[in-house]
Formats: sequence, C-alpha cells, structure tokens
Amino acid sequence: MSDHSNQPDSNQPEQPAEQASNESQAPVARTGSMGNLDTHSERYAERTAGMTASEIRALFAVASRPEVVSLAGGMPNLAALPLDSLSEEVARLVSEQGQTALQYGSAHGVPELREQICEVMALEGISAHPDDVMVTVGSQMALDLVTRIFCDPGDVVLAEGPSYVGAMGAFATYQADVVHVAMDEHGLRPDALRQAIDEVHRQGKKIKLLYTIPNFHNPAGVTLAPERRPEILEICSRNGILVLEDNPYGLLGFEGQTYPSLQAQDPENVVYLGSFSKIFASGMRVGWVLAPHAVREKLVLAAESATLCPPTLNQMIVSRYLSTHDWLGQIKAFREQYRERRDAMLGALEQYMPEGCEWTHPEGGFFVWFTAPEGVDAKAMLPRAVTQRVAYASGTGFYRDQLGSRQMRLSFCYPTPERIREGVRRLANTLNEEMELLRTFGSTGQRDISGPQAPSPDTA
Repeated sequence: MSDHSNQPDSNQPEQPAEQASNESQAPVARTGSMGNLDTHSERYAERTAGMTASEIRALFAVASRPEVVSLAGGMPNLAALPLDSLSEEVARLVSEQGQTALQYGSAHGVPELREQICEVMALEGISAHPDDVMVTVGSQMALDLVTRIFCDPGDVVLAEGPSYVGAMGAFATYQADVVHVAMDEHGLRPDALRQAIDEVHRQGKKIKLLYTIPNFHNPAGVTLAPERRPEILEICSRNGILVLEDNPYGLLGFEGQTYPSLQAQDPENVVYLGSFSKIFASGMRVGWVLAPHAVREKLVLAAESATLCPPTLNQMIVSRYLSTHDWLGQIKAFREQYRERRDAMLGALEQYMPEGCEWTHPEGGFFVWFTAPEGVDAKAMLPRAVTQRVAYASGTGFYRDQLGSRQMRLSFCYPTPERIREGVRRLANTLNEEMELLRTFGSTGQRDISGPQAPSPDTA
C-alpha cells in the first residue's frame, strides 16, 4: 500500500458545531409541537432502552449534501432499472387489477409472488414450497418477527463480529443478548463458534439463534467458505441452535458465482431471509422468510399483529416485474455496476491510504471493511471526515461489545467510480491528519460506545 498524504481541499464547509458537554447538568426537557416530550420517559417499556439511533444519523443532514461523498449508506444504485417500461407495467397493473392491488391482502403474501420467490431461491439450491414462504415488508420485518417469536429477555443470539446493525437493533428491542463470533477472510470460524457456545453454556444462558450473513457479508464483505458450511450447521444442530440465514446479497457475486444456501443443506434447522431490495428496488420494501411449516405459522400470526398484511400493490408490482422483465439480465447488469465500483474503491485505497491500513476484498455485495492504523478512533474522526466532505459508517455501530473503534464500513454501491475515488482520497487526507495528531498529542478523542442501533438508509 502506498503512503500518500495529499493536502485536503481548501474549499470546504465549516466544521459542524460541537455537541454540548456530557458533564453532569440538570436535565433539560425537549419540547415540540406536542409539548414536553420527556414527560413520557418513565412510562416506556424496559425494552425501549435498547433503541438507539445510528451513529451517523446525527451527521446525516451534513453527510447527504451534494458536496459530500458518502461512503456510508447501503443504498443500491437503481440507475440501470428500466424505469420507462416499469412505469407502463405499473399503470397497466392498476388499470387491470386495481381492485385487487389496492385492497387488503393476506399476511401470508400474494400467492403468485410466493411461487416466483421459490424460483429465485432455486438459483442457490433451495427447493421450497410456496406455502412455506411468507412475504414481509423488507427482510428487516422478518428479522423482527423471528426474534419476537423465539427470544425471551436474556436469551442469547450468536452473531458474527461485526454484524448487521439492523439485526442487532432487533435483538436488543426484544432484550436478547448478542454474543459475537469471530470471522476471518473465509467467514465465520467454526472453532470460534464452538468456543462461544461453550462459554455461553458455562454462564448458564440459553442460546436461541445463530444469526449469519454468509454471502458478501454486511459489513465485513467476506463470504463463508463452502467447506465450512456443513460444519457450522452440524455444530448448531447438535447444540439445539436455530440458524437464521440472512441473504440479501447472494445473487450479487461479481463473477456470477452463487454459493450453496445453508437452508438447502439443513431445511429443518434454518430460517432463511431474502429481499428484493438489492436485486430489484429497495423502495418497494418487499422481502420474505422461508421457514419450516410450524415456524411459518407463528410468523404469520406475528405478522398479522404487526402489519395486518404487507402492501398488496408493492407485491404485485414485484410479481409483474418478475414475469415481464429479464430480471436475471437485470441482476447481471447490477453485478457489473457494483464490480466496477468495487474495483474503483480497492484501487483508490491502494493508491491513497497510508501504511498500516487493512481492508477486505469482497467478491460481491456492497461493502469493504476497513481497519485504520493502531490508535485511530474512527468514530471520533467521523465529524472531521465530514468537514473534508466524505462520510463513512464507523465500526463500533456493528458490534455489541465495544469493539470496532479502528474500523469503518465503506460502501461502494451508490456513488459513481469517480466519486468513490475522490471520496477515498479525502478520507486518506483525513486519516493522515488524524495520524499526525496522534503522533503529536497521543490521542484524538474519547470513545463513546453506544448500544445496538436502529437501521436507517445510512446504515442498511
């Protein structure tokens, strides 16, 4: 890696105002159009203590300015979608089937779409019946429902370290404890899984789930090696642990590669989550869960209490898209877009970053996991990066146990390759300045570790 220290641009927005001191002060009630908002705090259920905003959300108004290159968000790039033909199909759908599309539907989901979802999953070796598929409002809803029906307060969920921030937020909402399991460049380590299970059992706690993103991990960018998958499934089965397989990126391998689904190898002990957010359109909010029959029945009941039913119109639009468009060709176009952006990011990291930095080399998906040199606090550095007109997601938000202070998630899915290269250059400038502060003063700020965070477009 090269050791460059380009000077920051001179035309920069002003530094955001510093936040108020956290020193002990008399509490100040926040008010709004509905009056004093803090008067309700003593009435909240205990589980709301786990609900916190994402770390970058406070800076999102600044980070979303056009002059700021955001490497933070996991928003898919929709530029390749055939919007003209899609708009015609949506108009035709409403004209021909509006009485159905605009009406209440089943909590189970539109039957035709569930059949098509089975065809999508077959690409990864899954043989499923439409009756065991339930459509959800994005896979985030499925995460919430699975946690609700399985986890009591104090139960343990095993999850890779780092892990998807939205999943940890769901687990925290239901007062489940997250225990991280180490990964390497080949994904979740079976030996670390055994160690984690033994340690939790020694503490007398009950493990309910292993939550895993096996393909093109969010945020780490790594993929679980095929030879490890049967071993991990066997470990979980032997210990009575249900596997929750979250797979939004599985069809986005940059060379067109797909990996054998965990669900296909152990259908009775794996609940599978899928989504159209990354392979079609995130704004449709259409995902699904494939579960053993008894589990699916509980999920349907839980879904009815949460949403009554997912939006019928959105489901029918996705179904019409799958039946009238070359969706496999569209996925190929997405893969090519993201591969170009991945290459731009990796090339810029190699060109601009100083010695001592490390990063993953994803074979698909949206993210690079970046580790800064020893002593750098990525969360403390974030406001200074934004003043240099670049944003990222700091690593502490992806852990439950105060790790990740040197790490950050860099997303290459949305900006153009040119913007990515410029964003990495600005980030390298910030990092070089941070390291100079470290050499001069020995510290650049105190860590403020927060708990699991609620997902948002900037951390999805």
